[in-house]
Amino acid sequence: MVNQKGKVWRSTGSWYEVHTESGTTIRCRLKGKFKIKGLKVTNPLAVGDDVIFDLEMGEGEKDLGIIKEILPRKNYIIRKSVHKTAHGHLIASNLDQAIMVVTLTYPKTSMGFIDRFLVSAEAYSIPAILLFNKMDLLDEASLEYQEEIMDMYRQIGYTCYSISALRGDNIDIVKKLIEGKISLFSGHSGVGKSALINTLIPDLDLATSEISDFANKGVHTTTFAEMFESEPGTFIIDSPGIKELGLMEMESQEISHYFPEMSALLGQCKFNNCEHTNEPKCSIKDAVEAGKISDSRYISYLSMLEDDDNRR
Repeated sequence: MVNQKGKVWRSTGSWYEVHTESGTTIRCRLKGKFKIKGLKVTNPLAVGDDVIFDLEMGEGEKDLGIIKEILPRKNYIIRKSVHKTAHGHLIASNLDQAIMVVTLTYPKTSMGFIDRFLVSAEAYSIPAILLFNKMDLLDEASLEYQEEIMDMYRQIGYTCYSISALRGDNIDIVKKLIEGKISLFSGHSGVGKSALINTLIPDLDLATSEISDFANKGVHTTTFAEMFESEPGTFIIDSPGIKELGLMEMESQEISHYFPEMSALLGQCKFNNCEHTNEPKCSIKDAVEAGKISDSRYISYLSMLEDDDNRR
C-alpha cells in the first residue's frame, strides 16, 4: 500500500473517481465511516475534495483505492438535505467561483432561489456569477426586463451575463470567465446547464432533456456531481439540478451579513440585535423604502429569516 494524493472528480454515493497528480484515475471507496467535526452531512465527500488514499490491488480489474483522509477544504457549497432533517448535502468544495445558470422562461428561476444561492456563496467567500440563459427565447420586452434584473445584481457587485447555450451567444465571454479556474455550475433542472457545458466542452455530449410541459420543470439529467476539464487547468463541476436550496450553518442574525447591500449598513440601526423586520430606526428598512435596496432582495431576506425561525 502506498499513500497517494488526489482530487475527487466524481461521486456516485459509495464510489468515487479520484484523479491523481500524475493524471491517472483511481476508483476509490471510503475507509469506514467519516465524520467531519461540527458538520452534519449526508455525504462526507464532495467533488472537488482533495484526499489521501491507499492503493489496493483489484481482483481482475484496475487498481482500487481506499480513501483514508479528507484534506482541509478552503470552501464549499452546501444545501439543506431533502431527505434527512438537520443534515446538509455538500454540493462541491475547493471552488474558485460558483456559477448559477438561470432562466426567465421555461422554467422560470425565482428571485428567491437566486438570492439563496448568492447568500450560500457569500457565506463561504466564493465569488458568484449569474448567467441568464435562453435569451434566444425572449421577446424584446422580456429582454429589457432581464436587463433590469441583471443591472440590479450588478449594482450590488455580481457579474451577470445574458447568454444562449443553444445559439452560442456570449459563450466566448463564459470561456474567459472560467479560464484557469475551478467553477461550479448550478441551477434548476431544465435551465440549460448541461447544454451550456456541452457547448463549452463539445466532445463531452452530456445528456440533456426537454422541459416537462405538465410541470414546466426540467427533467433531471445529471444524477451525480462530476468534474470535467474543458481546457488544461480549467475545470467545470456539473451538479445535479436543484429544486430547492435550503440554507445550512447560518443563524438568523448572520443572514443579512451575506447580502452585500445590507452588510454595508450593518451597525447603523438603533438596536444592535436588529433583525430588520419590525424594529424602529432600522437602516436596512430605511434603505428599502428609499429604493437603495430592492424590494425583491428584501423579500428574499425575510423569507430566509422565516425559514430559520421555522427550523427552531
